[in-house]
Amino acid sequence: MTDTNSNNFYKNPGLDFLKTALYHMPTAYAEITGNPGNGEINGIVRFYPTNHGVLVNAEVYGLPIAADRCDSEIFGFHIHEGNSCTGNSNDPYANAGSHYNPSNCPHPAHKGDLPPLFGNHGTAWMMYVSDRFQISDLIGKTVIIHSKPDDFTTQPSGNSGDKIACGTIRAI
Repeated sequence: MTDTNSNNFYKNPGLDFLKTALYHMPTAYAEITGNPGNGEINGIVRFYPTNHGVLVNAEVYGLPIAADRCDSEIFGFHIHEGNSCTGNSNDPYANAGSHYNPSNCPHPAHKGDLPPLFGNHGTAWMMYVSDRFQISDLIGKTVIIHSKPDDFTTQPSGNSGDKIACGTIRAI
């Protein structure tokens, strides 16, 4: 039987991640806003350094709500290489660029590939840790929310639909 009071007891890194998010300031963040025609999407993505990689915490409101309960409320979520949430009439976030992929890996192994956001009546909250990048690599890059879920197969970007919200990653 394992003694839970011994120093050899396995420490749960998930608890450490939660403590980091609750009790520490992030090192970087991106304020998310949605483009016209897609409601009032807003939120924040926070980036925290940890011993296991970068802890990413997304909190988003105003996401499109599915008309039918069987329709998907899953949204592609990526770091893009561009440094601006500006664009043109065809693509309001054209200057966000492509997925952040400095190693030229196939999708879904881009450094900028993140887990999807699962909408819940227009809101989404997600936290995960990644060793694919350092926070310093991300400053000035953009975070994009797409209208459809990423299929994790289609090259180069997962066929995740239109860009519906964007934020520029800034150091604190």
